[in-house]
Amino acid sequence: MAKAKSDSLFSLIKSLTQTEKRHFRLYVNRSGNTQEVKFIKLFDAMESLKQYDDKEILKRVPSIKKVQLSNQKAHLYRQILSSLRQYHIGQNTDIQLRENLDHAKVLYNKGFYKQALKMLDKTKALAKDTKHFTISLEVMEFEKLIESQFITRSIENRAEILTDEVLTTTEIIKSSHQLSNLTLNLYSFFLKHGYAKNQKEFDEVNSYFLANMPKVNFDHLTFYEQLYYYQAHVWFNKIVQNFPNVYKHSLAWVKLFQSNPEMTIKQPVHLIKGYRNLLGSLFQLQYYSKFCEVLEEVEELSQDKQVVQNQNTEVLIFQFLYISKINKHFMEGSFDEGVEMIPEIMEKLERYKSKIDPERVLMIYYKIASLYFGSGNYRKAIFYLNQIIFYQDVKLREDIHCFARILNLIAHFEDGQDYHLEYQIKSTFQFIGKMNQQQAVQKEIISFLRITGKITPDQLRDEFIKLYNALVPLSEDIYERRPFFYLDILSYLESRIENRPVKYVVQDKFKRLK
Repeated sequence: MAKAKSDSLFSLIKSLTQTEKRHFRLYVNRSGNTQEVKFIKLFDAMESLKQYDDKEILKRVPSIKKVQLSNQKAHLYRQILSSLRQYHIGQNTDIQLRENLDHAKVLYNKGFYKQALKMLDKTKALAKDTKHFTISLEVMEFEKLIESQFITRSIENRAEILTDEVLTTTEIIKSSHQLSNLTLNLYSFFLKHGYAKNQKEFDEVNSYFLANMPKVNFDHLTFYEQLYYYQAHVWFNKIVQNFPNVYKHSLAWVKLFQSNPEMTIKQPVHLIKGYRNLLGSLFQLQYYSKFCEVLEEVEELSQDKQVVQNQNTEVLIFQFLYISKINKHFMEGSFDEGVEMIPEIMEKLERYKSKIDPERVLMIYYKIASLYFGSGNYRKAIFYLNQIIFYQDVKLREDIHCFARILNLIAHFEDGQDYHLEYQIKSTFQFIGKMNQQQAVQKEIISFLRITGKITPDQLRDEFIKLYNALVPLSEDIYERRPFFYLDILSYLESRIENRPVKYVVQDKFKRLK
C-alpha cells in the first residue's frame, strides 16, 4: 500500500506545470517554519527524480529519517492538493462554492448567524446561476438549520420561501439523477457489448430505455437536465444503430453549449464529448462535407485555452481528435497519408497513456491497425492488432476484441503467413463463440479463410466473388451489418476481385460521398 501511495505522489508531482510548482512553493513558504522547509526539500528531491526511489530520496534529503518518510509524503500530498485547490479556484466554481459554504459554517460556529445567512444567500445565488443545484440544496438545508434554531427575522415568510425553493430544487436534482443514471447505464452497456447484434438485445435495451426515461416537459428543463436527456438519447440510438438520431441528438447536445456559452468554460468535458459523438455519427453516416466542417470546429476548439483548461481536457481532445482524423482518412481512402500521423499519435499516447481509459487505448490501436491494413503494411497491422488480442480483459469492448481477431486473420492471409492459419481460425472461432459474437458475416469470412489453403491460386478470385455476393445482402441487414462498422470488408473484397489496392477502391467510393 505504501508503494501505491508513493507512486501517486510521484505522479502528482510530475504532472504539475511550472506555474503550479511556483505557486506551490509560494503557498508552502508563507509561514517559513522548519516543518514546511523539510517537505519542500522532499518535493524538490522527488521532482528531480526520473523514477520513484525511496533510497535515493532519503539520500538527497538526509534531514528526513526513514521512519518519517511515509508521514512526510502524506503531508506533502495533502499540501500539494491544497495548493492546487487554491490555484484553480477561479476555474472551478464548485470549489469556490464549497469554500463559501465552509466560510458560512465558520461564521455560524462563531455565532454570527446573520453574517452566515448573508454568505449562504450569496453562495446560493452563485450556485443557481452556475447550475450547481446539489450545492444549492446543501446551502438551503443549512439555511433551514439556522432559521429553525435562531430568530433572525431576515425576511417575512422566510419558511415558506425556503420550503418552496427546496421542493423545486429537489425535483430538478431528482430529474437530473434519473436522466444521468440512464445515460451511465446505457454507456456501460455499450462498453461491454457494443452495438445491439440481434432482436433480443434490441428489445432488452429498448425496454430499459422506455422504462427509465422520465416524462419531462422539455421547455422547463434546466441545462443539466437537457444535457443528460440528449446524452441518454445519443447512447440509446448508438446501441440500436439509429445513426440519424445519434446525429440529431448529438447536434442538439453541442448546440445546447453554443446557446449557453458560459457553460463551455464550466463544463468543457461535456462539450468535447458532444463533439466526439457528433463526429462519430457523421462518420457512420458517411456525411463527409459536414464531417470536415465539424472537425474544423474541433480543431479551433483544441486551441482554445478556456476549453483546454487542464491535462484532463487536453487528453480528451487528443483521443477523439486523432480518431476523427483517422476516420477522415478512412472516408477518403488516404491510408498512406494517415500512416504518417502514427508516430505523432504514438508519442502522445505514450505521454498520456496512464490518463486514458483502456477502452480508448484499444480503439486507438484498432484504428492504427486498420490504417496500416489499408496501406498494405500487413505486418504493422498485425503488430497493433496483437496489442488488442493479448490485452488481458477481453470483457472490455468484446466487439473490438472479436473484430481485431477477424482482421488479424485476414492480415495474416494477405501477408502470406498462412502456415498457422488453420490454428488461428479455430482459436478465433472458439473465441467469438465464447463471447457470443458469432454472426453470419464472421462465419462467412472464417469459412472462406478455411478453404483458401485447399484451392489453387486461379480459383481464388471466384471464391472472393462468392464471399462478396454472400456479404452484400448482410451489409443491408440491421443486425448483420454491425461487423461492417469495424471492417470495410466489401472494399477489401472488391480490391481483390479487381486486382488493385484497396485504397483506390475506397477513393472511388469517396467521390460519391456528400
